[in-house]
Amino acid sequence: MPGGRLTQQERQQIALGLADGLAYAEIARRLDRPTSTITREVMRNGGPTGYRADLAHRATERRAHRRRQTPPPGPQTSSPDHGRDAEAVREYEEMFTTLLMQQGLPKMMSRVLTCLYTADAGSLTASELVQRVQVSPASISKAIAFLESQGLIRRERDERRRERYVVDDDVFYQGTIAGARANAQLAEVARQGVGVLGPGSPAAVRLESIARFVDFIAESITRAAEQAREILYTKPDAASGGTDAASDRG
Repeated sequence: MPGGRLTQQERQQIALGLADGLAYAEIARRLDRPTSTITREVMRNGGPTGYRADLAHRATERRAHRRRQTPPPGPQTSSPDHGRDAEAVREYEEMFTTLLMQQGLPKMMSRVLTCLYTADAGSLTASELVQRVQVSPASISKAIAFLESQGLIRRERDERRRERYVVDDDVFYQGTIAGARANAQLAEVARQGVGVLGPGSPAAVRLESIARFVDFIAESITRAAEQAREILYTKPDAASGGTDAASDRG
């Protein structure tokens, strides 16, 4: 049983467990399933608050039907799969996409960002994204424009002058800093409201409290991002080069 597909009855038990506030591990134990199976099932089908057994079962049947109907791809150059299980990769990408959607990112943007995160090169061209996501070039262009405006990706040109869309360490840093700046702007607007609503009034006190809280968070995030960039993303050769140079001076 643990190795087979989830049945409709099992999905109903998952829904009941979620309604009762059970942890994934407890639901898995009751069904004699791996915890990862329950986590993946829930996250790809609406998350803990949106999971519905009947919809999840139909969605799984549709995915299985599409896989049976999809013709084998034509010859193309692809990167090595490193021995990965293709089905497990697809399920992981669906789970990742669902998570991004739950955090407020639109569906198409979530799918594109997941493709970039899971690409070994960390970058793809527009045509590669069209092929992987199976949507129109216009949909990819719209998603790219949105993701770039949020600081979640950046553009660069490769040796063939093709435009590539990239996620890397610097993108994570810049995106984090952009989020901190947005928080700082929120604090500033909240403080402007203090003067408008009258210092000492209940509404003004509330806005001042919001401003102090958000300011603290923004400063903490900025400081943590700077430290993480310096500690985690320092190139080994640069670090060793500095050590060598110091020893030479000594």
